[in-house]
Amino acid sequence: MTTYFFVLLIAVGIGGMIFAVGSLMFSGNEAVEDRLAEFTKNGGRGIAKESPGASVLLNPLEGAPNQLEAFIGKFFNLDKAIFQSGVKINSSQFLWLVAGMASGAALVAFVFSPIKALAPVAAVVAALLPVGFLFWKRKKRMDKFSAQLPAALDLMGQALRAGQSLPAGIQLVGEKMADPLGPEFHKAFEQQNLGVPLTDSLKDMGDRIDNLDLRFFVTAVTLQRQTGGDLAEILDKISGLIRERFQIKGQIQALTGEGRISGIVLLGLPPVLFLVMLRLNYDYVMKLFETEIGQKMLVGAIVMQLLGAFAIKKIIDIKV
Repeated sequence: MTTYFFVLLIAVGIGGMIFAVGSLMFSGNEAVEDRLAEFTKNGGRGIAKESPGASVLLNPLEGAPNQLEAFIGKFFNLDKAIFQSGVKINSSQFLWLVAGMASGAALVAFVFSPIKALAPVAAVVAALLPVGFLFWKRKKRMDKFSAQLPAALDLMGQALRAGQSLPAGIQLVGEKMADPLGPEFHKAFEQQNLGVPLTDSLKDMGDRIDNLDLRFFVTAVTLQRQTGGDLAEILDKISGLIRERFQIKGQIQALTGEGRISGIVLLGLPPVLFLVMLRLNYDYVMKLFETEIGQKMLVGAIVMQLLGAFAIKKIIDIKV
């Protein structure tokens, strides 16, 4: 047990060292830079779409992504995912964290494991841990935002019926609601207070959060500003629609509970059984790694596991 503890400690130490070195080399005060960037865009009038030939003063070289970030940005918006998760880390630090954990796990597996081929597997598993944590935090925070939205719409509707304007209602939501919804509405209010059109600030919030229910609200406000109508009644209907969707989601969660538990058991049983057999009969399990047919069977089992996980997810994941 003591040996396993020291191995884990060495892996964490190596990963932490690489993460610390990368953070010191590439970290910066990105929160201040983002804040100043909002004020300098569009000639000091707030957020606007940047033109391809924008001045270097509006796009400082310090804020430009490095080559690795630019390459990842072609396939996935890492900065947006980190922002939506609420994790206090920038993209460079996150990439260094992934690299540090992968390197530490691979080195420890290569040095201490009798099976040298497990080093790449350990590196992949360790690299996926912070990625999985990031997506878990992102989903949890976005679910909380969705749960807060109906109450926020009701609060804005009450403010409108009391004779206040829509910006005042947005300010009220920003002050009364907790994170993550409150700060986002407060930011939208600050943007329009600095001269940005209200519809543009709401669209920018919709792009940051990327929530379907929020897009309903932004679209409704945009249409109401163009065509007129009772906005308070519109907000009440959107709020009721969101609550009905939550009710249907809850019913689906209850009906698909058996399928989710079955999926967890079926997907978790083979790895657990592999570890048990590795402990009870080491030589028997090593046939999977030492013989050609065993390696093919191992690859086939992993592929079948992935296909099974995908099939179970498609069955229980019902869009509302």
